[in-house]
Amino acid sequence: MAIWFARLSVDRWRLSQGCEAGEGVDALPTALITETAHGPRIEAVNDAGHSSGAQPGMMLADARTLCPDIQTAPADPAGDLDTLEKLALWSQRWGPWSALDPPDGVLVDITAAAHLFGGETRMLADVEAAFAKRRLSARAAIASTAGAAWALAHFGPRQAILGPGDNALRCLTDLPIAALRLDQDVLTVLRRLGLKRLGDLAAIATGAINRDEAAARDAIHRRFRNRRSPSANPLVRLDQLLGRVPEPLLPVIPHHAPMVQRRLMEPIRHRSLLDQVLADLADDMVRELEGRGEGARRLELGLWRVDGEVMVRHLELASATREAAHITRLFADRLDDVDAGFGIETVRLRASWAEPLGVSQADVEQAVERHGTSLNACIDRLTVRLGPDAVRRPVPYASHLPERAHSWQPALAAEPSSQAMLEFHQRPLKMLDKPEGIAVLYASPDGLPQRFRWRGNVHEVARAEGPERIAPEWWRERSTVRLRDYYRIEDVMGRRYWIYRHGIAGDGRGGAPDWYLQGLYA
Repeated sequence: MAIWFARLSVDRWRLSQGCEAGEGVDALPTALITETAHGPRIEAVNDAGHSSGAQPGMMLADARTLCPDIQTAPADPAGDLDTLEKLALWSQRWGPWSALDPPDGVLVDITAAAHLFGGETRMLADVEAAFAKRRLSARAAIASTAGAAWALAHFGPRQAILGPGDNALRCLTDLPIAALRLDQDVLTVLRRLGLKRLGDLAAIATGAINRDEAAARDAIHRRFRNRRSPSANPLVRLDQLLGRVPEPLLPVIPHHAPMVQRRLMEPIRHRSLLDQVLADLADDMVRELEGRGEGARRLELGLWRVDGEVMVRHLELASATREAAHITRLFADRLDDVDAGFGIETVRLRASWAEPLGVSQADVEQAVERHGTSLNACIDRLTVRLGPDAVRRPVPYASHLPERAHSWQPALAAEPSSQAMLEFHQRPLKMLDKPEGIAVLYASPDGLPQRFRWRGNVHEVARAEGPERIAPEWWRERSTVRLRDYYRIEDVMGRRYWIYRHGIAGDGRGGAPDWYLQGLYA
């Protein structure tokens, strides 16, 4: 089911003025404008402005020549998108999930749900009645594909229904070519080619019964084949409308971020009072997170001044936490530059990123964290003072080659998935930044080294274990790269090393194998 809010911007502005359609300020010609490099441009107009000749996309100066008395108000695209997201979530009362169709539409999956409302006809009536109660104008249509439902909602009859057994081409053939949800420049090209109705394009794209029609389809295909976006390729859009090509939709998932706030009886201006309010909010946030079984990874502190200015301070943590003292201590460093002005009247704390965090018995780590010596607490304090990019940590990387088995990422970045962690044989604790070449003075016939020279010293091998064979990464290396055989060896002095032989004699990828030392065991 496609739901189209044709007057979403105007309806939001009208509701903010507290008037009904055609009454009060809505009775005057009004345009919602946005500033551009060439001057104000009209984004939406009410009915009175439309009757006066103003159109969306028109420059305000041109509209004033047609209607000198037109009123203006600033457009709010971000507010329209936020409202559309809320409407998409609320529309899930008619189906299990919904998706955005920006800038003014919502798509709802109503598979096996229409009988709950008495059929598809009654469902459409319920949709329009529900939005009419909220003083929003909406048109809805039902079809077996999202493209067909969108076309009927925008250009078809009111409350149109296209069942799965109906012939979509026969029912939609008279709709304009704009029903394919194409970009404006693509529509201009199609109109210049004489394709004004959906049936004109369908006859060429699906008919191809003679040589001329086949040539026309090939010409359209060649003209738009490099367009990767579906909204720029009319053949792809037509196939999506007919259900021949699947159309992926991104469902809207509600996210309820934990939030606590304080509306102060009197504005505060002193830092000590702000610190006390922050401590109280941290305690409230901890209780909120405990009830959800989560811990905060990203926090946002909003400060509302009396004069209307809003100050926001962000904080990211190395790991999920519910420690109120730790949160308060970190935010204290972010409040030194706060200008209270004539006073702060509202303080809000919001956890925009939270992770599951189970309840556990207090341990040593939590005890030292209260004293500020925990590793995670140290990372958080360094990040607050030095910046999020100044602190890094090593993380596992999915590669069997030792020098590529780990990488560096910011300390506050999310933990890598378990798929990137590989189980290796015993590896040394100390790895050289770059393997150093060694001279093997003698090796047994099966390949085990008996004596080698490294950094000018000769080492007699007392014990050896191996090999651990590691093949080159063929998908990123050249075909001439040789494999490695790693050995764990111990010399007569009890010192242990991790060496490898680069290549095998007679492998056809070079001469005699080379030997390298890459790690030292403690």
